[in-house]
Amino acid sequence: MILSSGALLVFVLSACGGQGGGPGGPTRVVVTYSILGDLVENVGSGSVEMTTLVGPNGDAHTFEPAPSDNAELVEADVVFQNGLGFEPWLGELYRSSGSDAKRVVVTENVDPLPVTGEGRGSEPDPHVWHDPTKSVVMVRSIRNALVEADPKNAEAYRRNAAEYIAKLEKLDADVREQVRSIPGDNRTLFTSHDTFGYFAQRYGFGVDTALASVSTDASDPSAGRTADLVEKIEASGVPAIFAENVSNPSFMEGIASEAGVELAPALYTDALGGPGSEGGTYVGMVRYNVSTMSEALQK
Repeated sequence: MILSSGALLVFVLSACGGQGGGPGGPTRVVVTYSILGDLVENVGSGSVEMTTLVGPNGDAHTFEPAPSDNAELVEADVVFQNGLGFEPWLGELYRSSGSDAKRVVVTENVDPLPVTGEGRGSEPDPHVWHDPTKSVVMVRSIRNALVEADPKNAEAYRRNAAEYIAKLEKLDADVREQVRSIPGDNRTLFTSHDTFGYFAQRYGFGVDTALASVSTDASDPSAGRTADLVEKIEASGVPAIFAENVSNPSFMEGIASEAGVELAPALYTDALGGPGSEGGTYVGMVRYNVSTMSEALQK
């Protein structure tokens, strides 16, 4: 069989695959972490083929890319990232892969808060998803990027986004209602990670990051530092402190015991829980976190 030069070119390109899903195929997207992956899935459901680099219960702060992640980026049409310094490893991974996928920073239209941890200066806080109204902004960025990358499915993306935004707005209203049941004097979060700044601003909490400043240290805090933390917790009068799903709770268990307070069930912070868990979706994660806070801080 003899092929014309034009037909031969089409044949070669088809055999080689090329980047992205190709004509008629799904739009291939890479998402950096599981919470963002759930937002993308809700907007792109049925029209995207998605890979999430840091999966459930994974810590994006300490993630180390594998060689297979390069291949995922090469095949992608769009890469969705949080930004605000949350994925410090992504720039080098993207460059080394040679990918030409469009990178979309979903927090681009969010006014960031500064990180409140000790010694962090004016560094932006990347944990915007703990405020559902900020997640609405992220969803709109996802919608716009998918519409641009895959205009043939634009109406589906717009419809999915509108339906999901309605769920997020209801979530926000429900959280505000549930928070009202927590005594005002107890609305201080002592956590093992400085992740709830946006949540606190939205729902009227205080956040104390002293525990976060030492729970991530390579070595155990000194006896004097531990005593200071225990004294601070006792003085606050809060009945509970909180660990997170992406870290070892042993340090927090010791502090809670010495301070005579409860170590509440771990909150979902930088990652979803596994499939089927109470934190297996973004909406489920937020509802679980607020219910856990409410129950622990009522005492």
